[in-house]
Amino acid sequence: MTARLQINETDQTGTTDRSHAGSGADVWEWLRDAACVGADPELFFPVGDSDPAAEQVARAKEVCHSCPVERQCLEWALNTGRTSGVWGGTDEEERRRLRRNERRRVPAPRGRQASGPGGKRRPRTHQRDA
Repeated sequence: MTARLQINETDQTGTTDRSHAGSGADVWEWLRDAACVGADPELFFPVGDSDPAAEQVARAKEVCHSCPVERQCLEWALNTGRTSGVWGGTDEEERRRLRRNERRRVPAPRGRQASGPGGKRRPRTHQRDA
């Protein structure tokens, strides 16, 4: 988003990113090349979904689509659960859809497979030795 964000500090969404704190890696390296550095952060956080807000989202996405680190920004937003604003060329609903689709692709844990048609499992029959 913008160069103002720093690890372990609260950002404009009111959340704190501690996902990489203490790792020693410069997880913000990609941000140095971001097209939005120096842009007004409010551009990326439109209020409402009226026509002016939709136009603002479109302008923010234009900045993102010209950005050499758009993919890294999107990955960061998805990994840290950003729910507001434009990140990596996506708005809130687009990221929600991406997360939902990703969850659908993850296979069910072993032993908890989906049941057959009708959604009900057949009861097990146990035979006891008499």
